[in-house]
This record gives sequence, C-alpha cells and structure tokens, in this order.
Amino acid sequence: MSEISIDESEAIPETLRERDQWVCWREEERDGKPTKIPVTPGAGGFASATASETWASFEAALDYTETEHADGIGFVFTDDDPIVGVDLDDCRDPDTDDVDDAALDIITRLDSYTEVSPSGTGYHVLITGTLPDGRNRRGSVELYDTARFFTVTGDHVERTPTRVARRQDALTAIHREYVQDTERDTAPESEQRGGAAARSPTTDAVDVDVDVDLEDEDLLKKARNASNGEKFERLWNGNTVGYDSQSEADMALCCLLAFWTGGDRTQMEQLFRQSGLMREKWDEVHYADGSTYGEKTIERAIATTSEFYDPDAGDDAADPHGTPDGVTAGGTPAETDRSRAYLAEKNRLLSERVDELEATLEQKTERIETLEAEIERLTDELDARDEETEQSHEEDSGTGDETDDDPKPASLLNRFFGGRSE
Repeated sequence: MSEISIDESEAIPETLRERDQWVCWREEERDGKPTKIPVTPGAGGFASATASETWASFEAALDYTETEHADGIGFVFTDDDPIVGVDLDDCRDPDTDDVDDAALDIITRLDSYTEVSPSGTGYHVLITGTLPDGRNRRGSVELYDTARFFTVTGDHVERTPTRVARRQDALTAIHREYVQDTERDTAPESEQRGGAAARSPTTDAVDVDVDVDLEDEDLLKKARNASNGEKFERLWNGNTVGYDSQSEADMALCCLLAFWTGGDRTQMEQLFRQSGLMREKWDEVHYADGSTYGEKTIERAIATTSEFYDPDAGDDAADPHGTPDGVTAGGTPAETDRSRAYLAEKNRLLSERVDELEATLEQKTERIETLEAEIERLTDELDARDEETEQSHEEDSGTGDETDDDPKPASLLNRFFGGRSE
C-alpha cells in the first residue's frame, strides 16, 4: 500500500506533478538487502528510467500505489527536463531528527524543495540546473539529472521552499566540494586518510598561529566572564535552545572554543568532551575521508572563526562578538569569499521571495476590491428591483402576478458566483 497520503502528495511541487515522468516502486530483497524496484503504473511490470512508455502521469502513479503491487512513487530524470536530484543518505536520525553537518550545509545552500526519504534516514533535494561534468557520487552524496528515478514521499522538510528553485551556482559549488574534489582524488592515500588534519570535501585545514596557552580552568573562567559568557555557559551546560538542531549548537560551542584556544584542536577536543553537548555521535565517522563528526566540526569551527583571543591585548579583547557562531568570514580569503557570496545569494533570494509575496498580496487585494465593488453594484441593483416590484404590485392592485420573462433577483448573484442564469 502507498506510503504517501493525499495531503503529502499536495506538498509535491507542481513543477514535478505536471510532467508525465512518474513510475511506482516496490521493495524487494536483492542480494540480501532491500531494493526499490521501479514498476510501471497500471501495468505492474518493471519500469525503466530510459523507456518513457513505462512512465505515467503523477495521478496514475499515485492511484496505482493504492494497490498491493506498489509501495510508493518515483520521478524519472531525463535530458528533456532541467530537474536535478540531490540524494543525501544516512544523514538523519529518524528518532531525534538530528542531521549531519554536511547534509545540513547542502540543504541550506541549495535552499529548494526538500523531503525526507522513504527510510527516514536521508533527504532528497530537487532543484533546476545543469549537473557539472565529472563524477556524480561520493560517499553518501549523489547527484542525478538523467536516466535515474528518485523516490518521492511528499514528506516536506519544514522551512525549506515548497518550490523547485534554480540553484546553479550552489549546485556547482557543492559538486566541486562534496563530490568531484579533484584535489583529493590526486592526493596521496596517506593524506586522504589523515582524518581532521587532511584536506576535507568542504574546507581546507586551517593552521592558526596563535599562542594562547591557557589552562582549561582559566580558559573557561574567561569565556564565562566575557560579554557573551551567558551564551557560552548555556552551550557548555548542553542547552540547545535557540538552535534548530544539536549539530548547530555543537558548531556554536566549537566556534567559541576555537576563539579562546587560538584554534588549538587538541584543547578544543578535550574541552568539548567535558561539555554537556558531548554525545556518542561525536566519535562516529560521518565523512567520506574518514573524519569523525567531532573532527569535522572542530575543523569547520576553526575555518569559520576570523579572529582569536590575544592574551597580549588584555581582557578587553576577550570578546569574539559575533564571529564564533560560524556565520562570518572564514580564516582564509577563499573562505571569506565563499561566506560573503553565500550570504549575498541568500539575501538576494529572500528579497526575491518578499517581492513575490508582496506582488501576490497586491493582486489579491485588487481582486478583493473588485469583488466588493461588484457585490455592492449587485446589491444596489437588487434593491432597485425590489422597489420596482413593490411599485408594480401597487399598480396591479395586489394581483401579485409576475411575468415569466422577469428574471428573479437572486439570478444576478447566481451568475456572479458561478450559478446558472435563468
């Protein structure tokens, strides 16, 4: 039976639903593991992502999932459409909704329709654009634009757009950083296995030449007494209020630690393990280069921190202001350019969205005004007809007869609101 409800199907963007590029799928065991087999809607035979005669309309595919022969629906990518699918596997905890940093980064930058995958452990992001040349898969990140089908659930992720947006620049950057990564492909194997010290798919390791040399106890005291010490204390105690996920809270604390330790990875690691945010995920390998979640979080925190505590400047300089949240310029010119470009693009998209909403609101306001004016006109006309009717009754001395060709007053409202005229 179908895993998608009518309500969820309505969440699927019209850009996809209007195309006759839909198949169904059912789960079968292949080589000892569950596999999603494409099925032709209605016919029930095997479907092919390269044979259009095995595809159908969205409605036909959805209807067929009500039978015992299909478990869900899927969209087929072709050369004739601009749709690109980004498949993020094994990046979501279905029990806690916790998301890996890499997946969160990709979803945020693509900023397009995103839904939870059928397993509940991943995400599918759909955008329009052109997939860059080169490989299309690395680790748990896959990109598709032709001859493949994407399972579609309609389980839309809140706070992501409901439309399939054009994101060519973001797609190109993500393909380069997370998938292609030609510099890593040609690097020695020993470097690729270097964990946090090696080059990563998202950022280059940053060596920070800042000698802070504070003991843990002294460092924590300074961090708590700084102007943002209240925030530090909350994060240190494991309080994630104000953050969309614990991963974001982890990054925020690591950025603060990066500031106070001068980017000392070892001390940051030791301190984070003492905090209330420490959990098993910290030591899990989450990246294709073998890095653990904790190693990559520390690496990114250092890369996105643009200033560090300087003991020689005195305690007055012990406030990193906004930099530790990981949203300001990075520690290198390249990181700075990327951060600025991302924020500029984000602001542009938000401005466009605001303009769209304002235009829609203006159209609806005009429509309401038109309807109100029409209703007022009809009401006046009805009142006039009532007066004519009363005068007619008086002239006819109470006969009360109406001619058959005199339209009933209500017919005017019926015509306006879609009724049939008399």
